[in-house]
Amino acid sequence: MKTVITYGTYDLLHQGHINLLRRAKELGDYLIVGVTNDSFDRDRGKLNVRNNVLERVEAVKATGYADKIIIEDYVGQKIDDIQKYNVDIFAIGSDWVGKFDYLNEFCEVVYLPRTQGISSTMLRNESQDVVKVGVIGCGRVANRFPAEADVVNGIAITACFDTNADNMTAFARTYKGVKTCASYESMLAEVDAVYVATPHLGHYACIKTALNAGKHVLCETPMVLQGAQAKELFELAEQKGVILMEANKTAHCPAFNHLMVMIKSGVIGEVVDIEASLSQLLDKNGREFDATQAGGALYEQGSYPLLPIIRLMGCDYKNLNIYSRMENGVDIHTKGVFRYDHAVCSFKVGLGVKTEGNLVISGTKGYAYVPAPWWLTDYYELRYEDQNKNQKFFYKWDGAGLRYEIQEFISCIVNKRFSTARLRRRESVCMAEVMEAFGNRKNFMEI
Repeated sequence: MKTVITYGTYDLLHQGHINLLRRAKELGDYLIVGVTNDSFDRDRGKLNVRNNVLERVEAVKATGYADKIIIEDYVGQKIDDIQKYNVDIFAIGSDWVGKFDYLNEFCEVVYLPRTQGISSTMLRNESQDVVKVGVIGCGRVANRFPAEADVVNGIAITACFDTNADNMTAFARTYKGVKTCASYESMLAEVDAVYVATPHLGHYACIKTALNAGKHVLCETPMVLQGAQAKELFELAEQKGVILMEANKTAHCPAFNHLMVMIKSGVIGEVVDIEASLSQLLDKNGREFDATQAGGALYEQGSYPLLPIIRLMGCDYKNLNIYSRMENGVDIHTKGVFRYDHAVCSFKVGLGVKTEGNLVISGTKGYAYVPAPWWLTDYYELRYEDQNKNQKFFYKWDGAGLRYEIQEFISCIVNKRFSTARLRRRESVCMAEVMEAFGNRKNFMEI
C-alpha cells in the first residue's frame, strides 16, 4: 500500500482545495491529511480567522478524499508524521516548490499544480469586512497592540481615546491610521469593537459603556475584580448580540492549548496537583504598587497562574485559602491553595519577591513540566517514571503573543461565537470571583 500525506489550512474550503486533495489521493492508496491548528499561516505573516480547526476538519472530511485526518500542532511535525505513518509520498501545492525538498530524505516529495484564479485569501478579501477597533487607554500595554493586530487579517486600529491627552496623541502619531477622539463616546461612534487597556478599576465602566453602544469588547486581564460584575457584563454582551472576551494571551497561545488538550486526554493520568508560579521585580513607584489603583501581585498577575488550574480542574473548588505578604496596602507576594474533590492546586505570584516561574501538573501516570516563563509557553515536557517515555514539545511563540488573542477575538466576531473554548465565560467569572475573595480578605492570612 502506498501512503500519501499532505497538509493545509483548508480555510474557507474551495474547489482549489478539493482539486489538490483529489490529486494527492490519486498518487497512492491511502491519504493522510494534516490540518494546521488555529494559529495557521503565521509563517506567511498573517493569522486568518474565518474557520476554526474543528470546522476545517469537518470540511476536509466532507470531501471524502481523506482516509485519515490529523492536526498539525508544532514545528517539525511533518518529519515525525512521515516516520510515524510510514509515508511514501509527501504532496503539497506548487506555490511551495522547493520549500519542502528537505523531506526527500524521508520520502518522495511531489509538488501539485494549484487551481488558478481561486484561493482562501481571495475569498476572505471578497467576503470579510474589516473590524474597526478603537483603543481606550493608550499606555504601555496598549502600545503592544497595533503591531500584533497588524499580523491578523480582518482588523484595523482606527481610533483611540485616553484621559491623558499626551498619551493619546503620542499613540495616534506612532501608529498609522489611528485618530484621536475627544471622548470615549465619540470613539465608540466610529468603531465596531473596543480594546480596553485602562488600569484595572476602569475596566467595568469601559466595558459596560461599549456593550450598551453595541460594540464588541476585548478587555485586558483581569477583566474585572468581582464575580457579579463579570456575570453581568457577559449577560449584557449576549443580550446586545456582541462579543466580550478577556485578553489573556497565554490562554490563546498554540503551545498552551496543545498542552491542555493533551492533559485532558489522559496522557499523565488523573491530575492530582497543579503548581503555577509567576513573579517580577518591578519599580515600586509604578501603578502596580498603588493600592488606590488596585495594585499588587494578585490583581496584576493572578489571571495567568489561575488559568491552568481553572482550565483543567474547573470552577467547582471546595475551598481556597490565600496567604499574602503586604506592603503599603498591596500584596508583594501571594500564595493561594485550592482544594478540589480529588486534587490540591496552588499558585504563587510576586511583584517584590522572585521565585521560579514554572508550571508543574502532576498526574497518576506522569507529570507535565513547563519551564519559566511558562506563561510564554513555547516548550514543555511530559515526564514519566520510565524516562525512556519522556516527550519534549517545541513551539514557536510569535511577537508579544497578543496576536493569538486578537485572532480569536476577530474569529468570534466573524463566526458569531459568544464564547471561546480557549477561555470560557464561566472561567473568566471564576477568576473574577477569586480576585473578589482576595479583595474581601476571605480565607485570607497575612504573613
